[in-house]
Amino acid sequence: MKKGVDNITTMVHKGIKLAYDDQGAGKPAFVFVHGFTCDRSFFSPQVAHFARLHRVISVDLRGHGESDKPKGSYPINAYADDIAHIIDHLELGKVVAVGHSMGADTVLQLAASYPDHVTAIVMMDPDPFVFPSEVRKGYEAIAKAFEAGNQEPWRQQITTQGFLSTSDRKLVEDVTTVMMAASSHVAASAFHGILEFDGKALAEHCKVPALHLAPMSPSNPPHLMSEWLPSVVNGLVVGAGHFIQLEVPDQVNAMIEGFLRHYI
Repeated sequence: MKKGVDNITTMVHKGIKLAYDDQGAGKPAFVFVHGFTCDRSFFSPQVAHFARLHRVISVDLRGHGESDKPKGSYPINAYADDIAHIIDHLELGKVVAVGHSMGADTVLQLAASYPDHVTAIVMMDPDPFVFPSEVRKGYEAIAKAFEAGNQEPWRQQITTQGFLSTSDRKLVEDVTTVMMAASSHVAASAFHGILEFDGKALAEHCKVPALHLAPMSPSNPPHLMSEWLPSVVNGLVVGAGHFIQLEVPDQVNAMIEGFLRHYI
Protein backbone atom coordinates (compact mmCIF):
# COMPACT_ATOMS: atom_id res chain seq x y z
CA MET A 1 0.00 0.00 0.00
CA LYS A 2 1.34 3.45 -0.80
CA LYS A 3 0.42 7.07 -1.26
CA GLY A 4 0.92 8.37 -4.77
CA VAL A 5 1.85 11.91 -5.72
CA ASP A 6 -1.84 12.69 -6.15
CA ASN A 7 -2.60 11.37 -2.64
CA ILE A 8 -4.54 8.43 -4.03
CA THR A 9 -3.90 5.29 -2.01
CA THR A 10 -3.10 2.04 -3.79
CA MET A 11 -2.58 -1.59 -2.95
CA VAL A 12 -1.80 -4.62 -5.07
CA HIS A 13 -3.97 -7.73 -5.27
CA LYS A 14 -2.87 -10.66 -7.43
CA GLY A 15 -0.51 -8.37 -9.30
CA ILE A 16 -3.13 -5.70 -10.03
CA LYS A 17 -2.85 -2.21 -8.56
CA LEU A 18 -6.11 -1.05 -7.03
CA ALA A 19 -6.67 2.65 -6.30
CA TYR A 20 -8.99 3.93 -3.61
CA ASP A 21 -9.75 6.85 -1.29
CA ASP A 22 -9.87 6.37 2.49
CA GLN A 23 -11.68 9.06 4.48
CA GLY A 24 -13.41 9.57 7.81
CA ALA A 25 -13.61 7.35 10.88
CA GLY A 26 -16.24 5.31 12.64
CA LYS A 27 -17.98 1.96 12.30
CA PRO A 28 -19.46 0.39 10.38
CA ALA A 29 -17.16 1.38 7.56
CA PHE A 30 -18.67 2.02 4.13
CA VAL A 31 -17.23 0.73 0.86
CA PHE A 32 -18.53 2.41 -2.30
CA VAL A 33 -18.33 0.51 -5.59
CA HIS A 34 -18.98 2.35 -8.87
CA GLY A 35 -20.53 1.03 -12.07
CA PHE A 36 -19.39 0.06 -15.56
CA THR A 37 -16.81 2.46 -17.09
CA CYS A 38 -17.24 4.82 -14.14
CA ASP A 39 -14.83 5.57 -11.28
CA ARG A 40 -14.81 6.32 -7.57
CA SER A 41 -15.86 9.96 -8.14
CA PHE A 42 -19.38 8.75 -8.97
CA PHE A 43 -20.04 8.42 -5.23
CA SER A 44 -18.63 11.81 -4.23
CA PRO A 45 -21.93 13.05 -2.68
CA GLN A 46 -22.22 9.91 -0.54
CA VAL A 47 -18.56 9.94 0.50
CA ALA A 48 -18.84 13.56 1.69
CA HIS A 49 -22.05 12.76 3.59
CA PHE A 50 -21.15 9.50 5.31
CA ALA A 51 -17.49 10.33 6.05
CA ARG A 52 -18.73 12.68 8.74
CA LEU A 53 -19.53 9.71 10.99
CA HIS A 54 -18.00 6.66 9.29
CA ARG A 55 -14.80 5.46 7.72
CA VAL A 56 -15.46 5.53 3.99
CA ILE A 57 -13.57 3.71 1.24
CA SER A 58 -14.33 4.52 -2.41
CA VAL A 59 -12.70 2.18 -4.90
CA ASP A 60 -11.61 2.29 -8.52
CA LEU A 61 -12.42 -1.23 -9.72
CA ARG A 62 -9.78 -3.05 -11.73
CA GLY A 63 -9.83 -1.67 -15.27
CA HIS A 64 -11.29 1.64 -14.12
CA GLY A 65 -10.13 5.02 -12.92
CA GLU A 66 -6.57 4.91 -11.61
CA SER A 67 -6.46 1.14 -11.06
CA ASP A 68 -4.55 -1.15 -13.41
CA LYS A 69 -6.22 -2.17 -16.66
CA PRO A 70 -4.87 -5.60 -17.58
CA LYS A 71 -5.92 -7.56 -20.63
CA GLY A 72 -8.24 -10.48 -20.00
CA SER A 73 -11.68 -11.16 -18.58
CA TYR A 74 -13.54 -8.96 -16.10
CA PRO A 75 -16.11 -11.15 -14.34
CA ILE A 76 -18.13 -9.72 -11.45
CA ASN A 77 -16.61 -12.18 -9.00
CA ALA A 78 -13.13 -10.76 -9.70
CA TYR A 79 -14.30 -7.33 -8.55
CA ALA A 80 -15.81 -8.87 -5.41
CA ASP A 81 -12.53 -10.68 -4.68
CA ASP A 82 -10.67 -7.36 -4.96
CA ILE A 83 -13.11 -5.65 -2.59
CA ALA A 84 -12.79 -8.48 -0.06
CA HIS A 85 -9.00 -8.11 -0.23
CA ILE A 86 -9.25 -4.38 0.48
CA ILE A 87 -11.58 -5.02 3.42
CA ASP A 88 -9.15 -7.57 4.85
CA HIS A 89 -6.02 -5.50 4.46
CA LEU A 90 -7.55 -2.32 5.82
CA GLU A 91 -9.02 -4.33 8.72
CA LEU A 92 -12.42 -2.74 8.16
CA GLY A 93 -14.45 -5.50 9.80
CA LYS A 94 -17.95 -6.03 8.47
CA VAL A 95 -18.78 -3.18 6.11
CA VAL A 96 -21.80 -1.57 4.53
CA ALA A 97 -21.09 -2.23 0.84
CA VAL A 98 -22.80 0.22 -1.51
CA GLY A 99 -22.76 -0.31 -5.26
CA HIS A 100 -24.27 1.32 -8.33
CA SER A 101 -25.18 -0.57 -11.52
CA MET A 102 -22.35 -3.07 -12.12
CA GLY A 103 -21.08 -2.10 -8.68
CA ALA A 104 -24.44 -3.20 -7.26
CA ASP A 105 -23.89 -6.58 -8.91
CA THR A 106 -20.48 -6.62 -7.23
CA VAL A 107 -21.76 -5.95 -3.71
CA LEU A 108 -24.35 -8.72 -4.12
CA GLN A 109 -21.53 -11.06 -5.18
CA LEU A 110 -19.51 -9.87 -2.20
CA ALA A 111 -22.35 -10.61 0.23
CA ALA A 112 -22.88 -14.07 -1.23
CA SER A 113 -19.19 -15.04 -1.45
CA TYR A 114 -17.85 -13.23 1.62
CA PRO A 115 -20.71 -12.98 4.14
CA ASP A 116 -18.23 -12.46 6.98
CA HIS A 117 -17.06 -9.23 5.32
CA VAL A 118 -20.46 -7.56 5.02
CA THR A 119 -23.00 -6.29 7.52
CA ALA A 120 -25.41 -4.92 4.87
CA ILE A 121 -25.50 -4.07 1.17
CA VAL A 122 -27.08 -1.25 -0.80
CA MET A 123 -27.76 -1.95 -4.48
CA MET A 124 -28.45 1.13 -6.61
CA ASP A 125 -30.24 0.15 -9.83
CA PRO A 126 -28.22 -3.02 -10.47
CA ASP A 127 -28.08 -4.54 -13.95
CA PRO A 128 -31.02 -6.83 -14.74
CA PHE A 129 -30.81 -9.99 -12.65
CA VAL A 130 -32.66 -11.70 -15.50
CA PHE A 131 -32.15 -10.09 -18.91
CA PRO A 132 -35.29 -9.88 -21.06
CA SER A 133 -34.38 -11.20 -24.51
CA GLU A 134 -34.67 -7.82 -26.23
CA VAL A 135 -32.49 -6.15 -23.59
CA ARG A 136 -29.88 -8.90 -23.85
CA LYS A 137 -29.78 -8.48 -27.63
CA GLY A 138 -29.19 -4.77 -27.22
CA TYR A 139 -26.41 -5.34 -24.69
CA GLU A 140 -24.79 -7.97 -26.90
CA ALA A 141 -24.82 -5.51 -29.81
CA ILE A 142 -23.08 -2.91 -27.65
CA ALA A 143 -20.46 -5.48 -26.58
CA LYS A 144 -19.76 -6.32 -30.24
CA ALA A 145 -19.44 -2.63 -31.03
CA PHE A 146 -16.89 -2.24 -28.22
CA GLU A 147 -14.91 -5.17 -29.64
CA ALA A 148 -14.90 -3.43 -33.02
CA GLY A 149 -13.70 -0.18 -31.46
CA ASN A 150 -17.03 1.56 -31.92
CA GLN A 151 -18.19 3.32 -28.77
CA GLU A 152 -21.06 5.27 -30.33
CA PRO A 153 -23.81 2.76 -29.37
CA TRP A 154 -22.64 3.05 -25.78
CA ARG A 155 -22.71 6.85 -25.94
CA GLN A 156 -26.29 6.67 -27.16
CA GLN A 157 -27.19 4.25 -24.36
CA ILE A 158 -25.80 6.58 -21.69
CA THR A 159 -27.43 9.75 -22.96
CA THR A 160 -30.82 8.33 -23.92
CA GLN A 161 -31.33 5.60 -21.31
CA GLY A 162 -29.24 6.80 -18.39
CA PHE A 163 -30.95 10.12 -17.78
CA LEU A 164 -34.30 11.87 -17.89
CA SER A 165 -35.16 14.62 -20.35
CA THR A 166 -35.10 16.96 -17.36
CA SER A 167 -31.66 15.88 -16.14
CA ASP A 168 -28.98 18.53 -15.75
CA ARG A 169 -27.17 18.76 -19.08
CA LYS A 170 -23.80 19.51 -17.48
CA LEU A 171 -24.07 16.36 -15.37
CA VAL A 172 -25.00 14.31 -18.43
CA GLU A 173 -21.98 15.69 -20.25
CA ASP A 174 -19.60 15.07 -17.33
CA VAL A 175 -20.80 11.50 -16.80
CA THR A 176 -20.61 10.71 -20.51
CA THR A 177 -17.07 12.09 -20.76
CA VAL A 178 -15.79 9.83 -17.99
CA MET A 179 -17.57 6.74 -19.24
CA MET A 180 -16.48 7.20 -22.84
CA ALA A 181 -12.83 7.50 -21.77
CA ALA A 182 -12.72 3.87 -20.61
CA SER A 183 -10.23 1.53 -22.27
CA SER A 184 -11.93 -0.36 -25.08
CA HIS A 185 -10.56 -3.76 -24.05
CA VAL A 186 -11.85 -3.25 -20.51
CA ALA A 187 -15.25 -2.06 -21.68
CA ALA A 188 -15.72 -5.04 -24.00
CA SER A 189 -14.63 -7.61 -21.41
CA ALA A 190 -16.53 -5.99 -18.54
CA PHE A 191 -19.70 -5.88 -20.61
CA HIS A 192 -19.45 -9.62 -21.15
CA GLY A 193 -18.99 -9.99 -17.39
CA ILE A 194 -22.28 -8.18 -16.83
CA LEU A 195 -24.08 -10.39 -19.34
CA GLU A 196 -22.73 -13.52 -17.65
CA PHE A 197 -23.74 -12.40 -14.16
CA ASP A 198 -26.69 -14.40 -12.73
CA GLY A 199 -28.12 -12.07 -10.12
CA LYS A 200 -31.23 -14.15 -9.56
CA ALA A 201 -29.21 -17.24 -8.59
CA LEU A 202 -26.81 -15.23 -6.48
CA ALA A 203 -29.62 -13.51 -4.56
CA GLU A 204 -30.48 -16.87 -2.98
CA HIS A 205 -27.10 -16.81 -1.23
CA CYS A 206 -27.37 -13.27 0.13
CA LYS A 207 -28.23 -13.50 3.85
CA VAL A 208 -27.39 -9.96 4.98
CA PRO A 209 -29.82 -7.00 5.07
CA ALA A 210 -30.16 -5.58 1.56
CA LEU A 211 -31.52 -2.27 0.28
CA HIS A 212 -32.47 -1.88 -3.38
CA LEU A 213 -32.70 1.74 -4.55
CA ALA A 214 -33.80 2.59 -8.07
CA PRO A 215 -35.41 5.25 -10.26
CA MET A 216 -39.06 5.10 -11.22
CA SER A 217 -38.12 2.93 -14.23
CA PRO A 218 -35.83 0.40 -12.55
CA SER A 219 -33.73 -2.25 -14.25
CA ASN A 220 -35.21 -4.76 -11.78
CA PRO A 221 -38.87 -4.17 -10.84
CA PRO A 222 -39.33 -4.15 -7.05
CA HIS A 223 -41.86 -6.99 -7.08
CA LEU A 224 -39.31 -9.24 -8.80
CA MET A 225 -36.53 -8.15 -6.45
CA SER A 226 -38.77 -9.14 -3.54
CA GLU A 227 -39.38 -12.51 -5.18
CA TRP A 228 -35.70 -13.20 -5.77
CA LEU A 229 -34.49 -11.73 -2.47
CA PRO A 230 -37.41 -11.91 0.00
CA SER A 231 -35.65 -9.91 2.70
CA VAL A 232 -34.85 -6.98 0.41
CA VAL A 233 -36.09 -3.46 1.18
CA ASN A 234 -37.08 -1.60 -1.99
CA GLY A 235 -36.95 2.15 -2.38
CA LEU A 236 -37.75 4.30 -5.42
CA VAL A 237 -36.44 7.84 -5.89
CA VAL A 238 -38.07 10.57 -7.95
CA GLY A 239 -36.49 13.02 -10.35
CA ALA A 240 -33.56 10.90 -11.51
CA GLY A 241 -32.50 8.45 -14.17
CA HIS A 242 -30.02 5.63 -13.69
CA PHE A 243 -27.44 7.73 -11.82
CA ILE A 244 -29.57 8.29 -8.75
CA GLN A 245 -26.64 8.87 -6.39
CA LEU A 246 -25.56 11.89 -8.44
CA GLU A 247 -28.93 13.34 -9.42
CA VAL A 248 -30.80 13.08 -6.11
CA PRO A 249 -28.12 12.48 -3.45
CA ASP A 250 -30.23 13.81 -0.58
CA GLN A 251 -32.96 11.24 -1.26
CA VAL A 252 -30.43 8.44 -1.61
CA ASN A 253 -28.49 9.36 1.52
CA ALA A 254 -31.65 9.65 3.62
CA MET A 255 -32.88 6.24 2.44
CA ILE A 256 -29.56 4.61 3.29
CA GLU A 257 -29.59 6.17 6.75
CA GLY A 258 -33.17 5.06 7.40
CA PHE A 259 -32.39 1.53 6.22
CA LEU A 260 -29.36 1.23 8.49
CA ARG A 261 -31.27 2.56 11.53
CA HIS A 262 -33.88 -0.18 11.16
CA TYR A 263 -31.94 -3.16 9.86
CA ILE A 264 -28.43 -3.18 11.35
